[in-house]
Amino acid sequence: MFDDRSPIYRQIAERIKADVLSGALEADEQVMSTNQYAAFYRINPATAAKAFQQLVDEKVLYKKRGIGMFVSTEAREMLRVQGRETFFGEVVDPMVAEAKAIGIPLTDVIRRIELLENGDI
Repeated sequence: MFDDRSPIYRQIAERIKADVLSGALEADEQVMSTNQYAAFYRINPATAAKAFQQLVDEKVLYKKRGIGMFVSTEAREMLRVQGRETFFGEVVDPMVAEAKAIGIPLTDVIRRIELLENGDI
């Protein structure tokens, strides 16, 4: 599950965010405890705790004292908004700049996207 490209706690946080976005984790659903997570993936409990704390700080998860961690009700929409911003900033904006630089009209880019969307390519 884990690779060497980024710290494990970040990979854990990103995996949980992906599960929230996909609907695998629903609003107000309880997630594994940090100790369960650590035992399941054979990692240091402090590493899992760091990931969970990051998610609490980002308001993806919330704590119920004595019960555990749960997905916040606004998590999915918040992650979608962040994902849209990231997508446009990291994918669309550079693509448009590159298309302009090499002389591709934006209408051609849009046409290509529509063909891909319709499964015509």
